[in-house]
Amino acid sequence: MSQSQQCAIALGSNLGDSSAILEAAIVMLAKTPGITVTSQSSWYQTAPVGPPQPDYLNGCVIIDVQLTPQDLLQITLSIEKQFGRERRERWGPRTLDLDILLFDNLIIDTPTLQIPHPRMSERAFVLVPLAEIAPDWLEPISGCAIAQLVQRVDCSGVHPV
Repeated sequence: MSQSQQCAIALGSNLGDSSAILEAAIVMLAKTPGITVTSQSSWYQTAPVGPPQPDYLNGCVIIDVQLTPQDLLQITLSIEKQFGRERRERWGPRTLDLDILLFDNLIIDTPTLQIPHPRMSERAFVLVPLAEIAPDWLEPISGCAIAQLVQRVDCSGVHPV
């Protein structure tokens, strides 16, 4: 795949030095062949979903990729692992979470990868930072712009850092 495609990735952390971890993860993405980071949102402190745990630091980046969605997934999983990510419990605390939100206007539904991210349109901690850097991007299933989707969710738990 030689043609560059735009992709949105959500980043989150609530264990360790979250700010340093998230910044380092973006550097690792940027140093990966076939990935160019083109835009980065502000960081937001957000209330956790799931079991009791510390608040999260969340943000989003837009990248240009010359990779397949599956290759990008392997790269994000590898970066998570390098930061000590362990998948013990659903929605549990984590040092680093990288989620592929959008990959151009592709719709992918496989056992290992779903694009757009299946819960992104109901999550303010994803939509608020994404709307900051990609308000006009159309979510391909709903056909709605990110700026429209963010208006439909409760954003009271999402605070700029």
